[in-house]
Amino acid sequence: MIVPANQASWPDLQAVLGSANCHGRRCYCQRFKSPGSDWKTVTDEERAFRLQMQTACGDPEAQTTSGLVAYRDGEAVGWVSVEPRTAFGALRRSRVLWPGRAEDKDDAGVWAVTCFHTRPGHRKQGIAAELAKATVPFARDRGAKALEAYPMVVDPTEPVPWGEAHVGTREMFEDAGFVEVSRPTLRRVVMRVDF
Repeated sequence: MIVPANQASWPDLQAVLGSANCHGRRCYCQRFKSPGSDWKTVTDEERAFRLQMQTACGDPEAQTTSGLVAYRDGEAVGWVSVEPRTAFGALRRSRVLWPGRAEDKDDAGVWAVTCFHTRPGHRKQGIAAELAKATVPFARDRGAKALEAYPMVVDPTEPVPWGEAHVGTREMFEDAGFVEVSRPTLRRVVMRVDF
């Protein structure tokens, strides 16, 4: 079962994120939202608080949330961050993702999938792929005109380091109906679904 994060409890989301680290810090899906100076000075507790406010966990009546939570047998096991691209300042400032793309980076109708995390003990069971598929109706039903992702191109015969896998793989987005619109580096692609 996959639910919008506001329908999950904050303890459930914390259990999924566990000790997930990003550049030596507890990320709480704030890396693409924070300017560099903010990322370096804000505490893990503040990042957790920000995510809790952004997700509105435990408030099923909330008008917005910032992701989806996957459950298996009643246990929270996975997370994906998905919301309007305008929420991700660092993403919009990226020098890697934009060359050759003539579009408005500040178009709130374009949503972005930026991060996955699967709880240890539940990895390599297709949870991230299920979450990738679930992002499409989630964004479309909330008025998105397009949904983008920025996954890595990986060799399926090689292990994928967490530092790369957290954005997903090209294959799982292809299976979710996304198409490649740009390849800014040899291993990074921009994929998109237009509604």
